[in-house]
Amino acid sequence: MSPRAGNAGPRTLAFVESPVQLLNVLEWAHTRAPGAELTLVVLSPVDPMTRGQLRRMAELARKEGHEIRWEEARGGATAPFRTVGGLTTPLRQADRIVMGDPFSRYVQLLLTITRAHDLVVVDDGTATMEFVTQLAHGERLVRWHRKGSRPGPRDLLFAPVSRSARHRLTPAPDRQVSVFSSMPIEDVPEGATVTANDFAWTRSRFGPPRITKGADMVGTSLVETGVVDADRYVDAVHALAKTHGAARYFAHRRESAVKLHRLAVETGLQIVRPDLPLELIARRGPIGRTILSFPSTVVHTLPLALAGTDVRVAVCDIDPAWLTESASPRASGFLSGVTGSARDVHRLSAVAGTA
Repeated sequence: MSPRAGNAGPRTLAFVESPVQLLNVLEWAHTRAPGAELTLVVLSPVDPMTRGQLRRMAELARKEGHEIRWEEARGGATAPFRTVGGLTTPLRQADRIVMGDPFSRYVQLLLTITRAHDLVVVDDGTATMEFVTQLAHGERLVRWHRKGSRPGPRDLLFAPVSRSARHRLTPAPDRQVSVFSSMPIEDVPEGATVTANDFAWTRSRFGPPRITKGADMVGTSLVETGVVDADRYVDAVHALAKTHGAARYFAHRRESAVKLHRLAVETGLQIVRPDLPLELIARRGPIGRTILSFPSTVVHTLPLALAGTDVRVAVCDIDPAWLTESASPRASGFLSGVTGSARDVHRLSAVAGTA
């Protein structure tokens, strides 16, 4: 039977907007705050795929004894006002705030309300690496694929809130800031603490998996975010699948239906839309002996979640020629850094014939 959370210790409020963020809050609670009084606030997005995975993750969190508060935070023009208004009292009463996405405007706005003296940032994928670096250097908080572009009207309007959030996330004598991450973090802000996430909760609750012959491929939303050209991406997936004998393609929750249909038709891969984060899917099994991926969070997380198994994670570099004209100037270097800093993975060069 899963352990139940107790009512001891500081009152903790956690904000998540994606399934992976919720998973990493569970990992943090398991490792750093067993028995904590934890309320998980889901700031629900509108994307059906993400909502479905969040519902499944919320069920797992309830089984761990945590309270779930589901907020339709984007359900119409008045939703933000209702959400913020309803959370004002819990925010002011909380002793500790846990967040999955410090770049989120929603989270940044909520940070201006709380009086909590203990702030925790859990992984939101590779964005965590960028967040810690920007915080350490006193830079404006900007997602890596947007860095280098000119701020839009919304950015300028929200700038005071963003500056306030960055100040709140900076360690101070009366404020503790910590990061719980599976990412390789080098530039640690002065006064902040970093704790490694080794996916102990995932490994204790799932698996070990049954390992099948052949390979599985992990999808990415680099096309959807405007970083990689769609034709180049499809060609690369086709070449990788053919070279390594991949049969299944685990779609990223943000991949478009149009692109996935094209991949199925042109590559022959079976498209799988996971109902849980891939770390749990892989640990639950069955999973291929080799997992193929482009630079993404999973090249850091899957080796940890699959520790003790014979599964090999292989990552394919992104050739600079695949990038779109609108891609951030930092895109190539950032993606190369994601691959180069990954531990316990086999590195593949850019696929021949696609560049």
